[in-house]
Amino acid sequence: MLAVVLLGQVVAPPPSQAPPAKPWQPAVGMAGKDVVWVPTSAQMVEKMLDMANVTAADVVMDLGSGDGRMVIAAANRGARAIGVEYTPEMVEHARKNAREAGVDGKATFVQGDMYEADISKATVMALFLLPDNLDRLKHKFLALKPGSRIVLNTYAITGWDPDEEYRVEGDCGSWCNVLLHFVPAPVAGTWRLGGGELRLSQEFQMVSGEYIAGATTTRVQGRLKGAEITMKIGDVDYAGAVSGDRIQGTSGPTRQPWQATRQAR
Repeated sequence: MLAVVLLGQVVAPPPSQAPPAKPWQPAVGMAGKDVVWVPTSAQMVEKMLDMANVTAADVVMDLGSGDGRMVIAAANRGARAIGVEYTPEMVEHARKNAREAGVDGKATFVQGDMYEADISKATVMALFLLPDNLDRLKHKFLALKPGSRIVLNTYAITGWDPDEEYRVEGDCGSWCNVLLHFVPAPVAGTWRLGGGELRLSQEFQMVSGEYIAGATTTRVQGRLKGAEITMKIGDVDYAGAVSGDRIQGTSGPTRQPWQATRQAR
């Protein structure tokens, strides 16, 4: 430290002060626990929420929620929105963003492991995760209430075909595809239908099987959208709604009522 002589006195300069620390900011590509952070573009955020038809009646969850943009956008639509993020600094950053957006009363951010998160109350899962991450969460997705929506940024869940798909134009980089799934009701098992037995297998929303009545076996193909099921048994079209171990609906060109009751899973 250099001293200064002033009128016969030795005067030391004031101690140097460190510049104020800059607020923490995330960087694209920064590593997290299971994924690196790449933000979803603004166009993709809005289109994902549009396709999932998010309203104030929804509970929206984002796993690996990053800077909170998906959660904040959902909260701006009136939804109760929850983000789960592993990096503590990112959680605080997202909370600050929510306060600045005026939605901190609707938007909640939890520091934690996305695989351990309780998603059971979610009606919409809005996610930008890799296929490996999504596949590890499959069992939790299937446990959601039928009709819940899973909307994805670009990366697919292995073996699941989306119910709807849309490509966003504009500044979305390499991540421009929106994939929407409706969680299907579980229908695999054996059902009593009329005087026969309906045996169904299920791969997410796709249904196949056979209908056995006496000595006759008829092929069955069908599809679910939440609790709504459409099937073709032979040449006859069936439509109905699944409620636990019962399906009720109408069939054929004259829309005859029908009902099936599950006998075994």
